[in-house]
Amino acid sequence: MKMTEAQFVLIREQLIRLKANGGFYADKLRDVDVARIQSQEDFETLPFTWKGDLREAYPLGLQAVPDEDIVRIHSSSGTTGTPVIIPYTAQDVEDWAEMFKRCYETAGVTKLDRIHVTPGYGLWTAGIGFQNGAERLGAMVIPMGPGNTDKQLRMMMDLRSTVLCATSSYALLLAEEIAKRGIGGQICLKKGIIGSERWGEKMRHRIASELGVKLYDIYGLTEIYGPGIGISCDYDCGMHMWDDYVFFEVVDPKTGKVLPDGQVGELVITTLRKQGAPLIRYRTHDLTRALPGDCPCGRPYPRIDTILGRTDDMVKVKGVNIFPSQIEEMLATVKGASSEYQLMIDHMNGRDICTLLVEANAEANKYLLEAEIGEAFKQKIGITVVVKPVDIGELPRSEKKSTRVFDNRY
Repeated sequence: MKMTEAQFVLIREQLIRLKANGGFYADKLRDVDVARIQSQEDFETLPFTWKGDLREAYPLGLQAVPDEDIVRIHSSSGTTGTPVIIPYTAQDVEDWAEMFKRCYETAGVTKLDRIHVTPGYGLWTAGIGFQNGAERLGAMVIPMGPGNTDKQLRMMMDLRSTVLCATSSYALLLAEEIAKRGIGGQICLKKGIIGSERWGEKMRHRIASELGVKLYDIYGLTEIYGPGIGISCDYDCGMHMWDDYVFFEVVDPKTGKVLPDGQVGELVITTLRKQGAPLIRYRTHDLTRALPGDCPCGRPYPRIDTILGRTDDMVKVKGVNIFPSQIEEMLATVKGASSEYQLMIDHMNGRDICTLLVEANAEANKYLLEAEIGEAFKQKIGITVVVKPVDIGELPRSEKKSTRVFDNRY
């Protein structure tokens, strides 16, 4: 991705400020002469930042402005390890709301819409991010948060919600409940803005068809404001990234070398305007690619592909690297298989055993489906698995992110 002159100026200003202020980046960049950073090539020699750095900075080592300038903190949604605390200034909150407003506008949402927000509130960035952007837009917000599906559906019907904001897992759960209760005719949803976890085409099609909505992928992470730094448009050809607030690179996960547009690698983000906790060359672990060319929608913002997986999602079994995205792509080719699956990896009698639980559509012959999925897994992914088709709804649903791969070997 070619850096613009405006982006370079903002990055230079950020580097000078961080070096002068002391703290996390003054130490990390102690051997860097900022005056010598004169080009994108020079910028690409700067060290990466990764989540381990942020954890070591706990609780407020990342803070780059005085205490009196901080108005809020958020924390990453991860459940393991030391939390990552991100402080925000009032301007950071304003900038985030403006980016999120831009996301809603890209999805065709207007102030006449009623936006039903189901992601969590609190330290997590999701709920309040969706709300602040909607309020900046001027739309009615229904700040439900997660859980209590009965109340969700009642409010959705009574308040005539038109936009659903959710994780893909919870959107699927709501779609299934609406179908089960036969209340589709009382639901007024037109659009779904979905984020926080990757999801395959089969799951996307189920949610869109069962809810009767147009779906949009929204992107973000707590370390970089939160959700709202990019979103897909009506043409479904990647996600536009707001490059007046963030600069992104795609690098080889192993070597760190910047990759040309179109090649899949790890997304790396640098904040251009963030004050409370700026980040320089932050490795997100998300796998994607920069999409070349212009989008048919005419927006000038560059695009990345839908998130294909994460570098830390990979498991190795019998010498084969397996990503959840590979399983989703394989299941998409099997007619009788649903989008929902779980892969269980166990070590028994000195060898690894993989069991794939897959929800089967009601009309599918489970015996034939078992053989077809087993053969497809062997052909496309490279190992033998024990396939167990189950009924639709038998695998657990989640109000947040779904866990699909369980490695029980350790």
